[in-house]
Amino acid sequence: MNSAYKSPENKHRTDAVIEKQASKWPFYFLLGLLIWLPLPMGSNRLWAWTIMEVWVFSLAAFVLFAIWRGRIITPPALYKARWVILLMLLWIGYGYLMTVPMPIAWVEILSPQAADIYSQSPLGYNELKYIPLSLDINASITESIKNTAYVIFFVLILILVNTRKRMKQCVFALILVAVFQSVYGSLMVLSGFEMGFFVEKEASRGVATGTFINRNHLAGFLEMTLAIGIGFLIGSMSHSKSRATMSQRIRGIARLLLSKKILLRLCLAIMVIALVLTRSRMGNTAFFTSMLVTALILLVFMKKKTRSIVILIGSLIIIDILILGSWFGLEKVKQRIKDTTFATETRDEVNIYAYQQWRDYWITGSGPGSFYSVFPKYRGEGVSGFFDHAHNDYIEHLSNTGIIGSALIGSVIVFSLGTGLFMLWRYQSMFKLGMVFGSVMGIISILIHSTVDFNLHIPANAVIFMLLLALPWLTFQCDRQ
Repeated sequence: MNSAYKSPENKHRTDAVIEKQASKWPFYFLLGLLIWLPLPMGSNRLWAWTIMEVWVFSLAAFVLFAIWRGRIITPPALYKARWVILLMLLWIGYGYLMTVPMPIAWVEILSPQAADIYSQSPLGYNELKYIPLSLDINASITESIKNTAYVIFFVLILILVNTRKRMKQCVFALILVAVFQSVYGSLMVLSGFEMGFFVEKEASRGVATGTFINRNHLAGFLEMTLAIGIGFLIGSMSHSKSRATMSQRIRGIARLLLSKKILLRLCLAIMVIALVLTRSRMGNTAFFTSMLVTALILLVFMKKKTRSIVILIGSLIIIDILILGSWFGLEKVKQRIKDTTFATETRDEVNIYAYQQWRDYWITGSGPGSFYSVFPKYRGEGVSGFFDHAHNDYIEHLSNTGIIGSALIGSVIVFSLGTGLFMLWRYQSMFKLGMVFGSVMGIISILIHSTVDFNLHIPANAVIFMLLLALPWLTFQCDRQ
């Protein structure tokens, strides 16, 4: 027999090995990005998110070249999520379109307020033949480039996280960086030696911020990573419903104490402690609410309820809320919520004025990233200082991109969340169940938190949110080892 001959089975095996080797280092660079992003103040600085963009675009170019050469094969998740990807492309395309000058007559129809603003230009309204919908072109281009990086990251996750092993490695990487943020932030609070990202903290002293600037942004990061970690813990539980004898239970407890599960549970406990120490009112409320809601959905959807799942969910609620919360200051968070009034808060006034801003640009918006330059016109008495973001992601998205842009990105979230809920109902394995649980819980949590904050405008948190949106689609290919 000719030694050069390869059977179809051997050829398929060889192709799989080539694909695995070709995507190995790109995958590790993707993990490196997940670990890096939270460190430099959540990458919420021009130089930091520029590094992110270069990192993502370079990695995408390499992966695209490997696909063109046949070294990497597009996985099933990419096809399953094709409509979501299309909506994302339309979303970022709309952002770029708003920076393109168009006939004045069109702008007068689509955004009369924007046309009125441009009519006050020193150049003279009659001399302008073409104007853009965006009122701040530079900010809109900057924001659109960031959004492009987020969408490409979403696609890279679908392509490179193509096995169960790699999904686990992603979870481990996130937990690693979240535990670091938790330990670092907690030590800064408990020791009184408060440092941020290699500089002494000027604000948010006495509360955990990690290397983020704002405690609410660390809380948002921990909410999402905790959800993924809890989902992974659920995915590692046994599916057996058989009753065990006393000796079997003792051996089971011993195996648990000596297994990696107890280490994971310890990591989650550390993250909960840090979340409480942020003293973030909505951060803690969103986390515990989303855990209760998602656990209830899971128990309703599960046709074959296992004792281990019920016990785990019960322990998460009891230990995290009653014990860890009581020891590390959940009462202080509750007191902050009680002390919150409209007289002591300015967020509500900012959001009211931002809502008025949206009403003037409700169809198309004033342009991605333009909030900070447009808002001063609407800021009323009682609100002073500089606001680069509204304290409500929904209002800011509506103000910046109007109904059109918000409907596009909102459809992506609804589509992914709906797929996650469907997968909870039709789960095929405990691992898939756990990953989808983490996705649904994390999405619900950050959507709740976004009603009073702007976590989705922090690059590190926006990327983790993209990972949450990708998880339901990744379960279509996690059977691969």
